[in-house]
Amino acid sequence: MENGYLTFALGKGRLARKTLEMFEQIGITCEEMKDKDTRKLIFINEELKFKFFLAKGPDVPTYVEYGAADIGIVGRDTILEESRNIYEVLDLNFGNCKMCVCGPKSAEELLKHHELIRVATKYPKIAKDYFYNKKHQTVEIIKLNGSIELAPIVGLSEVIVDIVETGSTLKENGLSVLEEVCPLSARMVVNQVSMKMENERITRLITDLKSVIKAS
Repeated sequence: MENGYLTFALGKGRLARKTLEMFEQIGITCEEMKDKDTRKLIFINEELKFKFFLAKGPDVPTYVEYGAADIGIVGRDTILEESRNIYEVLDLNFGNCKMCVCGPKSAEELLKHHELIRVATKYPKIAKDYFYNKKHQTVEIIKLNGSIELAPIVGLSEVIVDIVETGSTLKENGLSVLEEVCPLSARMVVNQVSMKMENERITRLITDLKSVIKAS
């Protein structure tokens, strides 16, 4: 937060595009960001005193926690996995999907009987919280970065914890959703100090966005 600017960190890609479309509906524009060839890192709307920058999803909560951004737009999966000291203030109601436990049908019994199994995931924190705190099942969690669906197919794990949108990739590979962990969507997060210092502007922004969400 500097010289009266409100700074936004937007998760790169589809998240940022959808956010900017939403912002335009409440009169917040940033023409510079539409230039696909730009090499700029910070984009400014002088009139509204807003600054924007794009960041990788997992970095957004970090920028917000440390005050490099006042506001962040990021998926709930990232918020849960990063578990930073920030306020989650609004469900933007797009990018809807689910975090699920998936695997072959044969793994269903293992989940029912709380057996010691291996779970492959990009989201070890979410997986651990689900199995240890909600299901009270001891599991071995294996962190992967690539195609998680591969793990049960090649025998690395019995099940996976991953984001499911349509489920078509699972189906194609003989896997299915076995349990739902939690619903996910794009969320707005706010730095704790900014929420106090810029309360009026941030509250107004949240109110305006709520009316767009309601109308959609």
